[in-house]
This record gives sequence, structure tokens and C-alpha cells, in this order.
Amino acid sequence: MSLEGHMIRVEERLEKGTYTLRAELPGVDPAKDVDISVREGQLTIKAERSERKEEGTRSEFHYGSFYRSVPLPSGAKEDAIEATYTDGILTVSVPMSESETPEKHIAIKKTAGNGHS
Repeated sequence: MSLEGHMIRVEERLEKGTYTLRAELPGVDPAKDVDISVREGQLTIKAERSERKEEGTRSEFHYGSFYRSVPLPSGAKEDAIEATYTDGILTVSVPMSESETPEKHIAIKKTAGNGHS
């Protein structure tokens, strides 16, 4: 599959300890035509939709390769990713680590000057 082609439209959500990515992929067979991978914090979805050539037909559908790569948020559990496909929408769910390091604020200490101006 070429990385060139149509970009997959997605929507992302981060709530309740789960990062969810929904991708619009109508008209594909998820078992044969969709590949999801994760590498170095990047989630990549590749899909292929083949055109049926029939005499006397007209089509405005997009065919060929579809591709999208998005960075996963910090704390994503890459080994626990799940994907489902329903009604043309691919949903990828990524659990987030509960032990993600919270933002740390650094206190500023005020020191006495040495008396020199």
C-alpha cells in the first residue's frame, strides 16, 4: 500500500482514562482492507478501497489508498489498543496509564542578596 492517497478523516477524544480515535472508512472490509499499527508513539491507519469497474455506471466515491498517522498522547498503553468497526466508522481505543506523571510545579526560592548593587 502506498502512503500516498486520500487522507482519512478522524476525530479524537481523551476522556475517562481512554484516548479514542474515530476514523471515517465507509465501504471497506476491515478484516482485509484495513491495517492499524503503532510505532514510536505514532498510530497509523492504512486502508484500501477497490473500485468495481462496471459498464454504464458512474461513481463519485474515492477509491485507492487511504492513510492517516497521529501521535498518541503521553501515557498511552500501546500494548492494550483495541479497534472496532461499525457502520463505516473505525474506532480505536487506547487506555491511558493511570500512573502518568502529573504536571509538577517548581517553587521559586527567594534568596537574600549579598548587599552589593
